[in-house]
Amino acid sequence: MLREYQGYVLAHRLRRAVGGRVAPAGDVLTLAGYAARRIERQDLARRLVRGGLPPGGMGQLDALSGELMFGFWLNPAEVAAFLRAALRQGGHPALGDPQAFASLLTPEERERLGDTGVRLVCAHHLSCLTLAAPMLDPDALAGVWARVEATTPPLFVDELARSGQAG
Repeated sequence: MLREYQGYVLAHRLRRAVGGRVAPAGDVLTLAGYAARRIERQDLARRLVRGGLPPGGMGQLDALSGELMFGFWLNPAEVAAFLRAALRQGGHPALGDPQAFASLLTPEERERLGDTGVRLVCAHHLSCLTLAAPMLDPDALAGVWARVEATTPPLFVDELARSGQAG
């Protein structure tokens, strides 16, 4: 779940930087806040699978998924929808430039990661953004997945370091 939270934080920062329609509605959740919302989402998903979702539960599940940006980096359809919306409003350098993407990290995170770690974080997340392009070409998609898996970054966001979880 820590990597999932870290992905949420970076997605939130990227969406905030791009702005417009893709900007998140509120401030970034703390790790504890994210965990609580994630458990709530997990409970609704479990109830959906078991057929006991209350009226309005599907809307609530969708809203939580949106708030948590659940699957943002690794879901080709989600990435494609985000990129289409971001590009319609003019894009952002962080969508393709590693230095611009690195600017989404705090100074403490960049220091904690070092140059090699920052390059890995940028390569990983920019590779994730390329998941949208080859959705119809299984061979190209396999190549992108290989790049994504080869660049899994360490835990580094400030909230995790403050709680003693990053290392």
